[in-house]
Amino acid sequence: MNADKTPPLREYVGFIWIEDKPGIRLRVLARSLDEARTGVIEEYGDGHVISIWSEEDASKAR
Repeated sequence: MNADKTPPLREYVGFIWIEDKPGIRLRVLARSLDEARTGVIEEYGDGHVISIWSEEDASKAR
């Protein structure tokens, strides 16, 4: 059980396109989509096209 109320780490996947190079596949562990996106920006820099999602969320019925 998570007593401190912080969300558990989840896996996020996606792609980042830097300039005209082929997309780079991403796999990030984070507590939220915003945290995952922030981690990608910290690693690759700002201003790139980023598409990132949670496979778990994507497979849920809407």
